[in-house]
Amino acid sequence: MKKIWAPWRMEYILKAIEEKDDSCFFCTGIEEKNDRKNLILYRSSLAFVMLNRFPYNNGHLMVVPYRHNGDFLKLSRYEKADLSDLLQLSVQVLIDLMQPEGFNIGMNLGRVAGAGVADHLHYHIVPRWDGDTNFMPVISDTKVISEALEASYDKLHSAFLQRTGEK
Repeated sequence: MKKIWAPWRMEYILKAIEEKDDSCFFCTGIEEKNDRKNLILYRSSLAFVMLNRFPYNNGHLMVVPYRHNGDFLKLSRYEKADLSDLLQLSVQVLIDLMQPEGFNIGMNLGRVAGAGVADHLHYHIVPRWDGDTNFMPVISDTKVISEALEASYDKLHSAFLQRTGEK
């Protein structure tokens, strides 16, 4: 049996246990209107794009509907269309800015499937490069994220605005 090691995720797990409350950080983030603090890169009519605070790789984004909903089958056709448009926009922005060689794009449906926030659907977009899984996690329980989230935010936010023609 192969094992996937992600020891850097322990910070996320411990924080979730510590802050065991019923609030949804997606909902809180969109209500606060402090996009930089909440790592929200772009807002559309029914969904938004944000950086993952606990990324697997630099540029790990999430595409999230505004509506608090954990049931994929209950997405409206308008939400599905908006999410799809934002997924495509996000991939293009990442290609423009970071030139990844591939992507993992997906959604974990339900806690047992790995959803950290099971009651608010969200897609993950993880840019990938040849050789991006190196020896550091194996020998030292360390994941190398080569750029600070704030620096990534600034670059990606500007790229989203430039790509969409917004100011």
